[in-house]
Amino acid sequence: MNQVTRRMKLLLGTTILMVALAGCTSNDKPAAAPSATGNEPAPIVEPTGTFPITKEKTTLKVMVKSSASVEDFTTNEFTKWYEDKTNVHIEWDIVPEKSAQEKLSLMLASKDYPDVIMDMGVSSAQQMMYGSEGVFLPLNKLIDKYGVETKKMFEAIPLVKDSITAPDGNIYALPQVAECSHCVLNQKMWINQTWLDKLGLKMPETTDEFYNVLKAFKEQDPNGNGKADEIPMAGSIGGSNTNVDGFLLNAFIINSPYNNAISMMVSNGKVDTAFNKPEWKEGLAYLHNLYAEGLIAPESFTQDTSQLKKLGENPDIALVGVVPATSLGNFTNIAGKGTRWLEYTAVPPLKGPQGLQQTPYNPYDVARSGNYVITSVSKHPDVAFRWADAMYNEEITMRKGYGRPDQEWRWAKPGEIGINGKPAKWFTTFDVGNLQNISWATTGPHYRTSDLRDLRALTPPSNEITLFNETKNKYEPYKQNTATIVPPLYFTSEQLGELNDLSKTINDYLKEMTARFITGDVNLDKEWNTYLQKLKGMNIDRYLQIYQDAYNAKLNKK
Repeated sequence: MNQVTRRMKLLLGTTILMVALAGCTSNDKPAAAPSATGNEPAPIVEPTGTFPITKEKTTLKVMVKSSASVEDFTTNEFTKWYEDKTNVHIEWDIVPEKSAQEKLSLMLASKDYPDVIMDMGVSSAQQMMYGSEGVFLPLNKLIDKYGVETKKMFEAIPLVKDSITAPDGNIYALPQVAECSHCVLNQKMWINQTWLDKLGLKMPETTDEFYNVLKAFKEQDPNGNGKADEIPMAGSIGGSNTNVDGFLLNAFIINSPYNNAISMMVSNGKVDTAFNKPEWKEGLAYLHNLYAEGLIAPESFTQDTSQLKKLGENPDIALVGVVPATSLGNFTNIAGKGTRWLEYTAVPPLKGPQGLQQTPYNPYDVARSGNYVITSVSKHPDVAFRWADAMYNEEITMRKGYGRPDQEWRWAKPGEIGINGKPAKWFTTFDVGNLQNISWATTGPHYRTSDLRDLRALTPPSNEITLFNETKNKYEPYKQNTATIVPPLYFTSEQLGELNDLSKTINDYLKEMTARFITGDVNLDKEWNTYLQKLKGMNIDRYLQIYQDAYNAKLNKK
């Protein structure tokens, strides 16, 4: 396959399987030399970890995706402060968010590269292709020489370095790193505790007890209005783990939603699927029974999250007993004067009929790779690297993300308590989601430690406090065995092209049949073998083999 064909296959690929990265830390392959243009001398880079980065003003051309939270990167307060601190001036190429992937592909094909590509979601396959061709510079030697903050981050969270290292041993892109205890265990179920208390029911611990609770919610008028209007359980499609099958199937077999690997796992060194196993069928039969008895709202398979939230916030009185969701904010209003969310608490992972009790776990979620790439046209790659490395510093991460100290945020006062219940470290009322021109919000490299997240001063009641406590107490003890997790993998452009086609076909069929089996539109017992045969016909074996090859490549590099 020639280079043009390879590139077109990559550029036309969807982002369904642009999974995060993996590999080893070998540095055997020599770094490609940057192809500098012009004759001006390189600036003298100041000693590692000091500022400014250069004595002479140095300009970098940076392509960046626009942000709904940033008014203008050119005039932004952080941009101006960081230029003063580093003596590095940025010429911005700001790309509309909606067309970012298209713009990135066109730029890579045109060879009209900037010095830096930032926040554009450069995929693993793009890193491998353009890295091997010398377009993206290997960062290993720059990290060794200048990476004060990068190396601190690698030391604190070793899996980050592993997950962003390509199979050839090179690191082609710096990541965003954000530790979040409830994000790595994000499949949750929420139950109306007020209803449990009114009916004198305890928190369900098994799938049988869960069934009995839903039945009581349906029949015993827990909202007390004298009407049979209660909805025992409701979900939605397209939300953050709001599908009705996600949480409950884990009582039968691991149902991991992570890394774009469709309900996959590692078993004895082999990558395998969950959705063609007898335990999966048993779980679907359990869900069908709930549906057949009117315990799952039919609209769960058609409504979107806005409709689910409207249901969850029904005026005057609660209608929904149980909702699967990552956060309470997915189905209730957690801001302003909303109080309905206070009625709900998390359901621990349920114990299934075979004694299985687990929750999917994704420790790799802390690293979002492909965030910061230095191209071969950069005349000053050392400056470009130091400019990014410094963003992992705590003070700069705070300024970049939240604004100016003692204005948009401040260090905590004595007596203030953090999300985790310990003495707080900092405080802010600044909302990075609103349009402003003070910070970069979530754009660019950053290292947001668990301290920065969990030691923020907040006063109960708070959704963040609830998420922290419920995750730590109810989900963390049952987290999935890491040996069974499919890690982030690197795929070649050819592999990715195949996976894009295979995964769409398989995933669409899986979603369709899951809904049809649960609702009884298709008889589970009679049609299960036909379902398995169709998966075979969709080349599920080839799909798994591609994953296995990439997984083996990762293991062989370690």
